[in-house]
Formats: sequence, C-alpha cells, structure tokens
Amino acid sequence: MATTAQHKVSVSNSPAAQDEKRWFVVRAISGKEKKIKQSIEAEIKRMKLGKFVSQVLIPTEKVFQIRAGKKVSKERNFFPVYILVEALLSGEVPHTIRNVPGVLGFLGSKNGEATPLRLSEVNRILGKVDELAETTEKINIPFYVGDTVKIIDGPFNTFTGTIEEVIEEKKKLKVTVKIFGRKTPLELSYMQVEKQ
Repeated sequence: MATTAQHKVSVSNSPAAQDEKRWFVVRAISGKEKKIKQSIEAEIKRMKLGKFVSQVLIPTEKVFQIRAGKKVSKERNFFPVYILVEALLSGEVPHTIRNVPGVLGFLGSKNGEATPLRLSEVNRILGKVDELAETTEKINIPFYVGDTVKIIDGPFNTFTGTIEEVIEEKKKLKVTVKIFGRKTPLELSYMQVEKQ
C-alpha cells in the first residue's frame, strides 16, 4: 500500500522553530526499506519516543505492467534506499534511529548533526507522492512508432498490427492492421495490446 502524506507540511526555517518537528532523510540498506521502517517505528514505540516522531514514510508509487496479457500492479519505492522521518531530533531520538539495524545514517549529516529538509523539498517530495497516489494508472510499457503489437482485447482480438502513432497523454495508440488484405487504422488503448 502506498504511503503518502495527506497534507502539505508547514515548517518554519527560523531559529525560533528549533522545538518544531522537521523532516529528515534516513539512508537504509537497499531492498530492506519496508522492514527498516517497521523497525524504526517499533524502536520509537519501545523507547516511548512517539511524541518526538510524528511520521515515518517510504514514498512509493504504483506501477502497472502487462504480463501474459494481464494487467499486474506493483508497488515500488519512489526514492529507493531513503526513508523520510518527521521528528524533533533531540535527546535519544537521533541515537535510537541511527542504531536501528539496516540504517546507514541521516542524509546530509554535518558534524554529526542531521540536516533537515527545506520546506520546498518536503512539499515537492510529499506533493509528488500525493500526485502519484491520485494517479489511477501508470503503465510502464514504452511503445514506439513502428513496433509490432498483438491486439489482446476488443473485436480485433488476436490481430497483429504496426504502431503508426503513440498518444502518450491519452495512453492510446494508432495501429494499422490488415483486415481482408486492406490496411485498416485503429485507435486502441495501451491495455488492449501487447508488444510482439
């Protein structure tokens, strides 16, 4: 399930905001982000540091692929190896997070101090994640003019054709197929064809 933030974050960058929670990026071992996120959350709970840590997020996106003529959805990390943490890094909090197995440290650490993300970066990242969550489909199949495709859905099922035009914004293709020896143009969605 995609992890998203439901609102934009308003964080002041002024010195008076030192007691406010900020967003930090934690570097994690590749491929273990989900497990490490759960470990961070469990450790924060165990140490009773919940009032210092608001959220632990892995920005993800849902990608759809066609396999054997069927649409398959898959979730993948939008920023591999990174976990976002909204926290007030004081007391035991930074030490606790750094010592979770699989955590490689904070991104942008200077003199042992973790550097928070700027407000513009946070809003861009979380805004992008929100945008991806709202997108119903993202087809991860590039089609190109001249490619041969097999129609897998609709009245011309099993016909083979050549792509004449790719209409990316509508996720449609203009395909020419031979029907009774005549070239016939068709407009089909990405989901109605598979690459040969």
